[in-house]
Amino acid sequence: MPEVDTPYDDEDTNFLERIRQKEGLASIEQVTEWLLKTRLRKQSRHITGRGRAMHLVDRKPSCE
Repeated sequence: MPEVDTPYDDEDTNFLERIRQKEGLASIEQVTEWLLKTRLRKQSRHITGRGRAMHLVDRKPSCE
């Protein structure tokens, strides 16, 4: 995933740390990514009625 610096206050950090421990993730950044992907998947299912894969797309030109 692309790197984005997100400032967290103490309340946010405590919340994210609880989720990190519950889900067995290694870092707060992984928690943030997990929460975003979870929300995107849920919204995608709601809009389209189907699940969608969440992965980076390699943007190389198709014809050279």
